[in-house]
Amino acid sequence: MFRPLDWLLGFFSLDIGIDLGTANTLVAIRDKGIVINEPSWVAINKRTRRPLAIGAEAREMVGRTPGDIVAIRPLRDGVISEFEITEAMLKYFIDKSHEQMLVPFPRPRVVVGVPSGVTEVEKRAVYDATISAGAREAYLIEEPMAAAIGAGLPIIESRGSMIVDIGGGTTEVAVFAMGGIVVSRSIRVAGDEMDEDIIGYIRNKYNLLIGERMAERAKMAIGSAFPLPEEKTMTIRGRNLITGLPQVVEISSIELREAMSPSINIIVDTVLDALDETPPELVSDLIETGVCLAGGGALIQGLADRLEDSVKMRVWVAEDAMTCVARGAGRVLEDLDNYERVLVGLHRGSTRH
Repeated sequence: MFRPLDWLLGFFSLDIGIDLGTANTLVAIRDKGIVINEPSWVAINKRTRRPLAIGAEAREMVGRTPGDIVAIRPLRDGVISEFEITEAMLKYFIDKSHEQMLVPFPRPRVVVGVPSGVTEVEKRAVYDATISAGAREAYLIEEPMAAAIGAGLPIIESRGSMIVDIGGGTTEVAVFAMGGIVVSRSIRVAGDEMDEDIIGYIRNKYNLLIGERMAERAKMAIGSAFPLPEEKTMTIRGRNLITGLPQVVEISSIELREAMSPSINIIVDTVLDALDETPPELVSDLIETGVCLAGGGALIQGLADRLEDSVKMRVWVAEDAMTCVARGAGRVLEDLDNYERVLVGLHRGSTRH
């Protein structure tokens, strides 16, 4: 059904690719690259359920809000858990990416990344939320596919390539050839689980309760998956569970590596499982091209070395690993005709039939 107003507003709107992540939402504008990289947090009024702050501003409120305000993440494990709040967040990011434009109601074409293991119902929720947030056409792409395109892997060729995309809520492992996914694995073990591992470890070892943000800061500063050339230390602050008083403890990267090892081991085993299922011809290609790491989790120190040690082939971190999915989604919009076949089944927009 042709809608003239949508078409007219669409003419003045930008095509955008969105990596709707559990931890961070990134927005790429066609031909401009990444324009927004903000945490996927929304602060809402408990009584009215109305969003009060979104993104970085809401993230600052985590653990510091008064009784009637709560800061939440509307996505869990890469899946929408709060539909209306996700819709409000998407609308905020779509409007924010059009700030420089003079269009009052942006109606862009949007490509959104979804985890490869999601159900039809979960896909439909992302699609509906995107359309409700103001998109004139919405397309879904599997996150490992978008990450591979963003990382510049030759997915359209017959040569095999492999990506391990470690986000906040999910880890996606996929082997590609001929523009399709040959083997894929999607597990709900990623950055968030590592943070929980750290919180649990510090609680058990030091009787110290720390918050999610403190755990994440420690993970990013001194977290590692493989012995470092020079081990590091950092001070963490929390509440002593026995005395109830504030306490400061110094921890080392060796301790943090031990804390994160359960999640890291699951990710390594998942990669080995995927390789075990990969046809031998493609494995021989992978020995040449190696395994590409993408997503925020790829930045954990020594993770490439740890994987290399297990899979016995080259493992490399994509350039600007954190933004691969959003950049890939943006690139699909630049060449929609060629990339149409890599989009997920439920991708027909509201104005294309």
